Amino acid sequence: MHISASILSADFSRLGDELRALEATGRVARVHVDVMDGVFVPNISVGLPIVAAVRRSCNLPIAVHLMTVSPDRYAERFVAAGASIVAVHVEACPHLHRDIALIERAGALPAVALNPATPAWAIEAALPDIAQVLLMSVDPGYGGQAFLPQSLRKIAQVRHMRDERGLAVEIAVDGGVNADTAPGVLAAGADVLVVGSALFAGDSFDDAVAAIWRAATRSPS
Repeated sequence: MHISASILSADFSRLGDELRALEATGRVARVHVDVMDGVFVPNISVGLPIVAAVRRSCNLPIAVHLMTVSPDRYAERFVAAGASIVAVHVEACPHLHRDIALIERAGALPAVALNPATPAWAIEAALPDIAQVLLMSVDPGYGGQAFLPQSLRKIAQVRHMRDERGLAVEIAVDGGVNADTAPGVLAAGADVLVVGSALFAGDSFDDAVAAIWRAATRSPS
């Protein structure tokens, strides 16, 4: 199990300090940056300067989640800014394999994201060519939303597809992940928990991260 800290919920006036504090816990594997264009999702978030600032502020790998139309226009620039993983949405990519190859050529690991209403089979053809499947467990665009329980079935379906083919693709889950929902998400087959509000809303990153790790050892209720 890995934790990826989603900075959508961070205090941007203290972003560098918060990133270094998360890194100091020793239990956060990477930083997750949501890039929204106000078209593919109904919100606007951050862009290239923030990714570059994250890269300067800590040594954790950066996963960039492009919630944009035409992600091929931006993917290479986000890799140049410091992204180690770049996720594009299957719903936004009519030429998905071309976009996957573009990310690889730029020097990052390609990932593909699915919205909650998109069926698991939509990712099947791309599985051999990607490093990660990013499953949205809320409708994307805003942080702090409640986990959609129907996501558990999709996690299990993607896990089955992956294991049946003997692939090493990570399964990451993003949206409403906290100490209460983490046990079910992990039991369904996830490898990476993308955690935002549950990390940044409290007073102590050490306590918040420890709570997620304790939850990882619990059986789902």
